[in-house]
Amino acid sequence: MVSELHRAALCRKDALEEERRVRANDREYNDKFQYASNCIMTSKYNIITFLPVNLFEQFQEVANTYFLFLLILQLIPQISSLSWFTTIVPLALVLSITAVKDATDDYFRHNSDNQVNNRQSQVLIRGSLQNEKWMNVRVGDIIKLENNQFVAADLLLLSSSEPHGLCYIETAELDGSENTPHLSIKSELRQSVSVTSELGDQNNLASFNGEVVCEPPNNKLDRFCGTLYWRDKKYTLTNQNMLLRGCVLRNTEACYGLVIFAGPDTKLMQNSGRTKFKRTSIDRLMNTLVLWIFGFLVCMGVILAVGNAVWEREVGSLFQSYLPWDPPVDNFLFSAFLSFWSYVIILNTVVPISLYVSVEVIRLGHSYFINWDQQMFCSQCNTAAEARTTTLNEELGQVEYIFSDKTGTLTQNIMSFNKCSINRQTYGNIHFTHLFVLGERLDFTPFNPLADPDFCFYDDTLLESVKVGDSHTHEFFRLLSLCHTVMSEEKSEGELIYKAQSPDEGALVTAARNFGFVFRSRTPGTITTTEMGRPVTYTLLAILDFNNIRKRMSVIVRNPEGRIRLYCKGADTVLLERLNPCNQELMNITSDHLNEYASDGLRTLALAYRDLSEDDWEMWSESHRCADKATNCREDRLAATYEAIEQDMMLLGATAIEDKLQEGVPETIAVLSLANIKIWVLTGDKQETAVNIGYSCKMLTDDMTEVFIISGHTVQSVRQELRSVHLPLQLSGVSNYGAVAHISGEFAIVINGHSLAHALEADMETEFVLTACACKAVICCRVTPLQKAQVVELIKKHKKAVTLAIGDGANDVSMIKSAHIGVGISGQEGIQAVLASDYSFSQFRFLQRLLLVHGRWSYLRMCRFLCYFFYKNFAFTMVHFWFGFFCGFSAQTVYDQYFITLYNIVYTSLPVLAMGIFDQDVPDQRSLEYPKLYEPGQLNLLFNKREFFICIAQGIYTSVVLFFVPCAVLSDATQSTGVPLADYQTFAVTTATALVIVVSVQIALDTGFWTVINHVFVWGSLGCYFAIMIALHSQTLFRIFPNQFHFVGSAQSTLLQPVVWLTIALATAICIVPVLAFRFLKVDLKPQLSDTVRKVTQTQCLLDGRLGARGGSRRSGYAFAHQEGFGELITSGKNMRLSSLALANFASRHSSNWIDTLRRKKHNHTHTPPNASGDLGAPQPYKL
Repeated sequence: MVSELHRAALCRKDALEEERRVRANDREYNDKFQYASNCIMTSKYNIITFLPVNLFEQFQEVANTYFLFLLILQLIPQISSLSWFTTIVPLALVLSITAVKDATDDYFRHNSDNQVNNRQSQVLIRGSLQNEKWMNVRVGDIIKLENNQFVAADLLLLSSSEPHGLCYIETAELDGSENTPHLSIKSELRQSVSVTSELGDQNNLASFNGEVVCEPPNNKLDRFCGTLYWRDKKYTLTNQNMLLRGCVLRNTEACYGLVIFAGPDTKLMQNSGRTKFKRTSIDRLMNTLVLWIFGFLVCMGVILAVGNAVWEREVGSLFQSYLPWDPPVDNFLFSAFLSFWSYVIILNTVVPISLYVSVEVIRLGHSYFINWDQQMFCSQCNTAAEARTTTLNEELGQVEYIFSDKTGTLTQNIMSFNKCSINRQTYGNIHFTHLFVLGERLDFTPFNPLADPDFCFYDDTLLESVKVGDSHTHEFFRLLSLCHTVMSEEKSEGELIYKAQSPDEGALVTAARNFGFVFRSRTPGTITTTEMGRPVTYTLLAILDFNNIRKRMSVIVRNPEGRIRLYCKGADTVLLERLNPCNQELMNITSDHLNEYASDGLRTLALAYRDLSEDDWEMWSESHRCADKATNCREDRLAATYEAIEQDMMLLGATAIEDKLQEGVPETIAVLSLANIKIWVLTGDKQETAVNIGYSCKMLTDDMTEVFIISGHTVQSVRQELRSVHLPLQLSGVSNYGAVAHISGEFAIVINGHSLAHALEADMETEFVLTACACKAVICCRVTPLQKAQVVELIKKHKKAVTLAIGDGANDVSMIKSAHIGVGISGQEGIQAVLASDYSFSQFRFLQRLLLVHGRWSYLRMCRFLCYFFYKNFAFTMVHFWFGFFCGFSAQTVYDQYFITLYNIVYTSLPVLAMGIFDQDVPDQRSLEYPKLYEPGQLNLLFNKREFFICIAQGIYTSVVLFFVPCAVLSDATQSTGVPLADYQTFAVTTATALVIVVSVQIALDTGFWTVINHVFVWGSLGCYFAIMIALHSQTLFRIFPNQFHFVGSAQSTLLQPVVWLTIALATAICIVPVLAFRFLKVDLKPQLSDTVRKVTQTQCLLDGRLGARGGSRRSGYAFAHQEGFGELITSGKNMRLSSLALANFASRHSSNWIDTLRRKKHNHTHTPPNASGDLGAPQPYKL
């Protein structure tokens, strides 16, 4: 045995774990396998490792490494004409700010880890319960959990204080689901293996020595496979026997569990892998531009080095007798080599070290604006918008494709029983008008004291049918009261609370309750109801559980009279084909009703039953027992037995549940469409339901030229359908290469999941993208979570466009992580989507403000910041380049070293930060009213390579003016005393002062929205410059540091000369007047839309109004949000608006032909089809 354990331990060391063996109450045995401890560590540093590790990470940034290299060069006296502190001060500041941020983040991670690791657990050790910290719990320990305690590790449930070894758990921390008191409460149940369920006594548990052999650690939350070996017998273990770390024990006094996985091996930690790092397009462009600047810096260094070599050879050699080269220079070539490195040091400010820190500060400010936005706060659920990342804000202003889930994202995921079909008769057909409902809400209280007072239904004919005792109606609601996995809690007589695993089930059981068939309670073997006031207990023989493949669930019950009946509910596509042929006429009528319900956007189910004889039941029960105990292919065998019994059924009718649209969804989609954002809906719902929701939210309209349906089951049929779609698109303006001249008409495409699987294959994906992107709307229905992610990746691969994915459930996580930007809706399906997202809020309508206001502003601010930042640094640095031609290429600087040090971190840092954080071109309301303002971000118009070169050219022009104007004026100028002004310090002070004034005036011109902070920073920075400059040239500092401050009184003397101020004024005018003239002419002759909107805002108030809602369009939806596993739990005892008039006016009032032209050029260049909406709603400049 020892040799086997040793071999197993070695195997674990040398290879991946293939299976896990755990023996209860035997730490010595389990320690041989070296399983992970239960201590978790999400932090990155400790006190010892923080400094070296953090510095190592920071110097992974090319810019930081570059400046470290410059610092080393500055320590070499032969090549450095600047003191080392000119580089080390800003470098240390940048590194310190980043280190403080990283340390703060890691401090909170440490606190969180310590809080979790130091939680207390009761561990059974040598027959007695002892309190142990979570970090000390080990694999193989038996733990006692009490009500409302968190589960410390992944446990095999051994026993419980509840009957049949049951316990209730809440999975809020694990998968995001949360109990909500105003809805049917989500709850999960687990049950111990029957052989261990009676081991409630500590002595029995202390003697328990069972061994578990199971799968290795993995991240599959819904699956567990293992076997318990005890007393020469083996017992199958499934996920329903497990309590996972992060769950909370609820409504259960106590339970005991055996630790199977601990710490990093638990499924919770296995699912908390690193999120994919996302970078914005501006980040990528900025990295490219920085490399170009490096190259430009090297070129300038080479030019000046060559100049040094020529000068030293032709001129410098004449002075060797009394001005020899400093050692170790012995020839003009070596002098040029050292000069190159000297100029690299001097000109390094073209790549400012503060750039990256400033960008992060601006992004942090934008994130706080999102968090603080009261217009994105939902008072109903007390949830504010949250920016969960600070790196993607400007990318919110460049989104072209939105991929949205339907249920819970576009809809509320709050279900209500709306209509039903029973025995050829449809109920619930109450007509609505804009002002009132043509019908009165039914009061069920006199008829049924157990009715839910919040239940709404208006058709009294259904209630009358129940009252008169119609057998079909009674059987219909009897099915709804029995065929489910809902748990009931009765706090007081008649006060029922249903814990439904899905909102659909809660709605159906509540409907049955109000119509007289009240589900009261259940045990593993019985279901107790109250039928028309009479208590009835059914024997629960079996539950045939739901899953996404079966798309149905059934129960087999025996009524008090001994009759056995199977009740089934499920998708009409799978249930109707399993009916007895005698149901044909009824099936046709019910199918018509189902199509009618689906066309109204309702989620539909078909209901059926089958009577079973005792022989039928016994025969099937035996085959079911064999399948249930199978160790191999258990799920497949169970599915086969279910399939065998669910045949030859009798149709009862159909239900229709309404999942209402969230507030503001149609208006939001309309506005985003006007911003040229394409919205794709990716849903798991039925095609008819998805299509009708498309009409409800105005993605699809009756005015569309055609809505194409792709539903082929084979590669050939899908390809043929795609080509049949492409033909009318070609006739409407889409070429074979995706270029679009003009699409005459609007198209939409709806594709099913099985067809999408073929469309995503390598040989067809290009054709699918070409066709889908030429349509105005795309709806993918019956898709899996993996397919959602694949669609997003497909667009990212074939289109140079920013994508955004939005969803609310765990099935949206892969899509959210795949997109450039992920948005989580904190809705009814929990917070797992939120935890994986970059931004989160509670309502889809807030997406409009996130993109059109915060996203557009963030993009605008970042672009203006970058343009100005590069401009001011080139204006500052290039003066040294021109000076090199007048100082013998000696690497002498124009400015003193303190000005060089403080320019980027004091004199010009705060004004540009204020502009980058607070600036805006138009108010937020105008951004929403004119969605076309969003398009410059999609086209990358505000900061690109062209804009970069314009900024650089302006900076170089400014540097030329700042150098040559003072040089020309001061060369012949004199003081009032006749003393010449053509000295180095006077020139340096004049040039530096002119530079600070010019860049301050320039940022004043660039700032479009002034706040108190902007004024303080701009004019305060200018004041700081004069104060610091006078202080640096004061007698006081000279007396303290005589070797550092040589030019006493130079600043005061220079600034007292009128000619100096005239020189500064002249240089400022030459720099600024052309900019003013160009901008004036541009606004007057070729205004952008934002210029027009500002004029409109100043001259008139926009009209407000409302456009009446579109009448319902009938389109032809099984949908059942449910999970597999709950039936087995029960039967085994396991459970004990924007103004529409404003929208209409867009087309007539505004156009942006210049944007459309650029967009066509972009799409023609990339050979990809644009939005089919053409110029719909395009804003036009006003003629004022």
